[in-house]
Amino acid sequence: MTTKIPVGILGATGTVGQRFIQLLDEHPWFEITWLAASDRSAGKLYAEAAKWNLATPVPPKIAAMKVSAAAPDKSTPRLVFAALDAAAAQQIEPAFAEAGHAVVSNSSAFRMAEDVPLIIPEVNGDHAPLIKTQSWYKKNGGFMVTNPNCSAIGLVLALAPLHRRFGIDKIFVATMQAISGAGYPGVPSMDILGNVIPYIAKEEDKMEAETRKLLGSLNSSSVIPADLVLSAHCNRVAVEDGHTESVSLKLRSPAQADEIIAAWNEFRCLPQKLKLPTAPEQPIIYETAPDRPQPRLDRDRGKGMSAVVGRLRPCNIFDWKFTVLSHNTIRGAAGAAVLNGELLKAQGYLG
Repeated sequence: MTTKIPVGILGATGTVGQRFIQLLDEHPWFEITWLAASDRSAGKLYAEAAKWNLATPVPPKIAAMKVSAAAPDKSTPRLVFAALDAAAAQQIEPAFAEAGHAVVSNSSAFRMAEDVPLIIPEVNGDHAPLIKTQSWYKKNGGFMVTNPNCSAIGLVLALAPLHRRFGIDKIFVATMQAISGAGYPGVPSMDILGNVIPYIAKEEDKMEAETRKLLGSLNSSSVIPADLVLSAHCNRVAVEDGHTESVSLKLRSPAQADEIIAAWNEFRCLPQKLKLPTAPEQPIIYETAPDRPQPRLDRDRGKGMSAVVGRLRPCNIFDWKFTVLSHNTIRGAAGAAVLNGELLKAQGYLG
């Protein structure tokens, strides 16, 4: 592209907002021209408003940008990536869609709304036409698209090729989720060090509901959820980045181990065909080492956008069990939303 598309970031000072900045800096299609955050940050330079927590330095251009209030104005670009908590998103994001903006949201606030697409481009990019059923779109072209919960994304990436080839009947998953999923400053050190917290508010409900929507089928103006059962146990562990999940599943059709591994390794979909800039060449990587995947060693595979699967073996209760790992703030948050933005551009929804 010779001319980049201007984009904005809502919630730009938080953990996911910073990942957006990192991923969009020097992006071949998009250019950050607008940043917004809470009232306490509005009016300040970004370098003053944000405590930068990533290993790469804050881009100088971003550091010198003024942070706007979290409300649409004349300077707000059409495409806005949102990194707000659910309570704030419930009030703020519809205002941007109402004003004619394309909102790509990382929040849980509207994921299960009947007319809002919940999208992993490799899995259900064909759900994007739900946009056309939104009242905002019919009124002035504004719309909202969401990406899933950070723990659901890695799971669903691993499930999708198996569901397509063999069908899935039942799933049991236990997660070990990184502390970065709780934002900054997140979980107090006295709570998490040397400890496991077997509770993340609403996380299990999100995984169970979102998985069925993501693997469901589009029926004109709504999504028919996938006909499967999922039971999730979610735990917070003392890992900085990378959600690890232990999965057992029952298939509808018999499958051999080599067939399952082939389904993962051969999985290529719309983002790879379209060569979207953020799409990994291989969305799912099967790791053969008996002690992999591990967050420290595997979370950055595919620049943080690949799900890494390993330890496939028979299950004594269901059919098969395995481990899947994904980077929770890249593939599970900002990277997922950027890839959705790229898909929307490729499909013509950004004009």
